[in-house]
Amino acid sequence: MATQEFFVPNVSLMGPGCFASLPERVRMLGGSRPLVVADKGMTALGYTARLTELLGRAGIASVVYDDTVPNPTDINVEEGLAAYEEGGCDMLISLGGGSAHDCCKGIGIVATSGGTIRDYEGLDKASAPLPPYIAVNTTAGTASEMTRFTIITNTSNHVKMAIVDWRVTPDVAINDPELMVDMPPALTAATGMDALTHAVEAYVSTAATPITDACALQAIRLIGQYLRKAVARGDDMAARDKMAYAEYLAGMAFNNASLGYVHAMAHQLGGFYNLPHGVCNALLLPHVCRVNLIAATERFADIADALGEVTDGLSEREAALLAIDAIETLAQDVGIPQSLAELGVKDEDIDTMVGNAQKDVCRLTNPRKLSDAEVAAIYRAAL
Repeated sequence: MATQEFFVPNVSLMGPGCFASLPERVRMLGGSRPLVVADKGMTALGYTARLTELLGRAGIASVVYDDTVPNPTDINVEEGLAAYEEGGCDMLISLGGGSAHDCCKGIGIVATSGGTIRDYEGLDKASAPLPPYIAVNTTAGTASEMTRFTIITNTSNHVKMAIVDWRVTPDVAINDPELMVDMPPALTAATGMDALTHAVEAYVSTAATPITDACALQAIRLIGQYLRKAVARGDDMAARDKMAYAEYLAGMAFNNASLGYVHAMAHQLGGFYNLPHGVCNALLLPHVCRVNLIAATERFADIADALGEVTDGLSEREAALLAIDAIETLAQDVGIPQSLAELGVKDEDIDTMVGNAQKDVCRLTNPRKLSDAEVAAIYRAAL
């Protein structure tokens, strides 16, 4: 058996109110002037000011870069790096969901390893540790606040670069469900389905281990129980809290078992059309599961059980098919669009996306090897 690795932040803070300990964690990491990486949405909602004021009351000055866009780009990384250097910063804080965290990681890579972010696509290419880094999470989906994954769009070819590097794992991850209450239902749904995709792909991954299996199955159970409630009532703190745990557990799973073709293909939709990552995952997930079924039938049967389906008396294949039905029903219940065509995806672009998906690092741990024609067929089935 090959040696197995397991990556998590040094410290993870969970539960209502844990955001208040941010200044203490800054000091513990030796920071004196952090760059806060956010987006205009966080700033408009008052979250950026809330963070900088919390630091200010503790005597910690900060610099803000809040021009991060959904599906952050190499240009965002360059701008954020300039803000870091011009501001005389010595540590990083990201505030938001996956976009802010990924952008912040990209800034950190280039700040200490040099070059451009385009130099780091692939596995473990950074040459130096990042500056001290705290990720403050406000969504329950991407788990970028605790992973070694960074996804940055290359604006020269519209490809989402998958950068996987143990050095980008944040030192401290903060998941306070009180910061998630203002997520609108559509974003709650999309990020929740993103977390489900992480857990499912990690559970059927060729790199799965008993540790990642435990994390993935518990994440699937929690999402099946609480995502609908979080979408229906954003102020349901019990649901928000359980979804925060679910997305973190799913992150623990895929951060170590990696992913599969859902993500390899969704990255191309995000890069090509600038579509929401969680929605793309949700649309592709059942179609990829059907293709993967013959390679991991017993694991899909486990997923059906975790989602609360009654599998007594069913064959393994019948139970596995129930898992796919349950995933589709959950997506419908929380209001995910039903086809890629609704999002403006065109058949004429599929061949280009297939070529790029076949180069994506996430495909390597998919339970079944797929040809270009098979990947194209999945895109078309989701249209």
